[in-house]
Amino acid sequence: MEQDSFKSAITASRRLLLACLMAASLAGCAGTPPASLNSLPQRVEISSVPFYRGNANHSGAMALAAVLSQQGAPIPPGLLDQPLNLPQGADALDSSIPRVARDYGMVVYPLDKQLDALLIQVAAGNPVLLRYEDGAAWWGEPRYAVLIGYDRYKQRVLLRSGMHRRQLMAFDDFASAWARQGSWAVLVQPPRQLPAQVDRQRWLQAADELARAGQEIAAKQAVNSLGK
Repeated sequence: MEQDSFKSAITASRRLLLACLMAASLAGCAGTPPASLNSLPQRVEISSVPFYRGNANHSGAMALAAVLSQQGAPIPPGLLDQPLNLPQGADALDSSIPRVARDYGMVVYPLDKQLDALLIQVAAGNPVLLRYEDGAAWWGEPRYAVLIGYDRYKQRVLLRSGMHRRQLMAFDDFASAWARQGSWAVLVQPPRQLPAQVDRQRWLQAADELARAGQEIAAKQAVNSLGK
């Protein structure tokens, strides 16, 4: 009996050690930025993106106004409340923001759900409109913001968000907060301005959605921007 108990204790200890080693390995991986980022500039900040201060209830209007203004269609956030049906339509902004952006002749180009996909666009000078969860993991609320920069060395992103003109977040913290809101992120682009590493089929689909929104001329410009 004593020998069996001793063997059981040894087995349990080995399992605990293995679990600890696996946890440590995973923690180390979580803090390592994707290798695809190594080719990007060390630090980027798109300072031309306007900042509109406000609370979470109007974050969608503020973020959309910021990217529209940066792309040559200046508009204050207050004039977007009605088209976005705010505050009543706050839960449907992931569909109303693209709709309103298309009304301004912009191509709405969805991005992949990985951090490097966002940073590649920012490195090319394209601000990213996104939704993340603001607050602690056990309590938070959705907030729309604009990703305008990053620092690879310090592993931080830079956002225009809420009351913060330059909100800094660690890569891991941002990725987690972004994932808790579905990793939703889009570019709002003029039809002649292609995203970095453009996916042709995705761009053509976005152009088709622009045409169906009644912006046929802008949609044709978007298609032509791809060339042959």
